Amino acid sequence: MKSISKIAALLSLAGALAGTAHAVEDLPGGPAVRQLNLHAAATRIAVEQSWLHWFMLITCIVIFIAVFAVMFYSIWKHRKSVGHKPANFHESVTVEVIWTIIPFIIVILMALPATKVLVASKDTSNADVTIKATGYQWKWGYDYLSGDAQGVSFLSTLLPSHREMSNDGAKAADIPSNYLLAVDNPLVVPVNKKVRIITTANDVIHAWGVPAFGVKQDAIPGFVRDTWFRSEKVGDFYGQCYELCGKEHAYMPIHVKVVSQEQFAAWATEQKKIMAAKADDPAKVWTMTDIVARGEKVYAANCAACHQANGKGAGPILPLDGSPVVLDADKTKQIHIVLNGRAAMPPWKQLSDTDLAAVISYTKNAWGNKTGQIVQPAEVLAQRGK
Repeated sequence: MKSISKIAALLSLAGALAGTAHAVEDLPGGPAVRQLNLHAAATRIAVEQSWLHWFMLITCIVIFIAVFAVMFYSIWKHRKSVGHKPANFHESVTVEVIWTIIPFIIVILMALPATKVLVASKDTSNADVTIKATGYQWKWGYDYLSGDAQGVSFLSTLLPSHREMSNDGAKAADIPSNYLLAVDNPLVVPVNKKVRIITTANDVIHAWGVPAFGVKQDAIPGFVRDTWFRSEKVGDFYGQCYELCGKEHAYMPIHVKVVSQEQFAAWATEQKKIMAAKADDPAKVWTMTDIVARGEKVYAANCAACHQANGKGAGPILPLDGSPVVLDADKTKQIHIVLNGRAAMPPWKQLSDTDLAAVISYTKNAWGNKTGQIVQPAEVLAQRGK
């Protein structure tokens, strides 16, 4: 009976695994199920990179087979057991010349197409759209420096629902095809336009890359680097931070939405209207109700992933509910920590004075923290740079 029970358990597990396999789907513009080759190319550079990959691989395989075929043939054909005796010679100018010239020619033939693609991938001149991508722990900030969307800027963060799935163990039945790749604000660019990406970072080294575009560029604090792409297809394309940037490294995706020029222009106009509506006067004095309501939204979008929605923290992340710093009557202590970071917590200077004041006010009055304290944007502004 025990054997039958074990067999039944194994069959049940196999069925569950099969069901899991069927539930997983390819992600257009992203990874595919059991993907072995490079991503499907969406740019000319990515097509050339794919061609180079196969050219180099086949060339190396041919050389490997040729060299080892000659070597094993020579060993077998001239073995001692059939009467061959070893030759006694010290050098051969002909052989030396041959095995110098042939590899030199092979290297040149491999280097020429590779150099052509490398030089093209570094030519960021004459861009139609220029965007600065700034890496933060753990999100991307985008600033449109030229093109129809010039002046538009926003943060792009992993959807909180995906982080919650991860915290809950990522049960197979609930995992979407874009798991840990979906963001709240994707980077929007026009199709068939040269897009220059300028990369930098605010804290540690990050790297911005999208495999389907054939681009990957380090984002280093205090430095600027650049790369470019021209997508020949509309759709959604995904990447991730490609440097180990800290404990939340796995939760820093890149989502690029490629649209038509008309759609891009309409999107840019809408974003400028939204930014104008959000432009806050740092001198404005907020009521407790309004600023706490705004702070709750800021907290959910930026803080809940680490400190949890209930403010209890987790592992090395300190709780905010009952935190001495949050409860302290000296509000500047918490303002300095939020602005400049501390230990595992990154700085949040990229948020506006109003958003920072709102989230601090929220934490001071949420859960069990009924301090009645309110922080105004002007107080945050006064502490910047101190």
